[in-house]
Amino acid sequence: MELSRTKEGNLMNTLKKYAPALIFLAIFETIAITLWQTLDNIFYLFNFTYIGGFLFIGLCLYINKFKHARLVVQLGVGLYMLVYLGFLSNENMQIEGFWYYLFLGVFEAATIHYAVAKIFGPLFFGRGWCGYACWTAMILDLLPFKHPNTPRKNIGFIRYITFILAFLFVGALFIFHVPNIERVMFYSFIIGNVLYYIVGISLAFAFKDNRAFCKYICPITVFLKPMSYFARIRITVDEEKCISCGKCKQLCPMNVDMLDNARSRENGTECILCMSCVDNCPKKALHS
Repeated sequence: MELSRTKEGNLMNTLKKYAPALIFLAIFETIAITLWQTLDNIFYLFNFTYIGGFLFIGLCLYINKFKHARLVVQLGVGLYMLVYLGFLSNENMQIEGFWYYLFLGVFEAATIHYAVAKIFGPLFFGRGWCGYACWTAMILDLLPFKHPNTPRKNIGFIRYITFILAFLFVGALFIFHVPNIERVMFYSFIIGNVLYYIVGISLAFAFKDNRAFCKYICPITVFLKPMSYFARIRITVDEEKCISCGKCKQLCPMNVDMLDNARSRENGTECILCMSCVDNCPKKALHS
């Protein structure tokens, strides 16, 4: 009897320990099955099961204090979307692909991806996409400037310019009835990614900030920022434990003021859930 209670207690402790990972796996598996059955396409079962599975693995690694847990998820999901979906399956997963399928009136591929990861998903997990799945940030995070040492630049308006340009580019393809539009979209995916990497790496070295591209140029943030304001998963501070040492803000790659629990806090919609602040807080005052 005592042995049985011990085993039951151990099982409950294990489930409690891995609850966040299991919840994320369940969410993505629900999306996978729903889309598979609704659209009668088994690809969505494999697609979202794969992504949810990597998130599950990454969270389990993080729970067990593995230093590079987030990088595992970034490479696993980012390379899958860039190489398999993008290059091998000829799907433009950038914002141009979203506009393309939207104009076609087709709810699949990029439109589903954007709906889950960048439009409605952020209501739950905020800018988690940027921290764990973006194939551009996957490379930028490998650069040496993980923690910005200079004040944030006042040039965030550029993201709205790139957002509008992407919309106008795809709109022009339809207005002028450009032939072989699918091929044009594929090449725009390749050229767009090359430009993103060149600009992103150049800005990182110019500003000594790996995430400069994300802060000032990336058009996807136009979708992410308003939804992330209402995110259910967010980092908050226990004011009774906090000693206001400022280490969290110093280490944050996105310059978020973690000492303020208000949703309107400085750069509050920029948090990518990298957990750097949580892991390095000397008083363990931060939690999600």
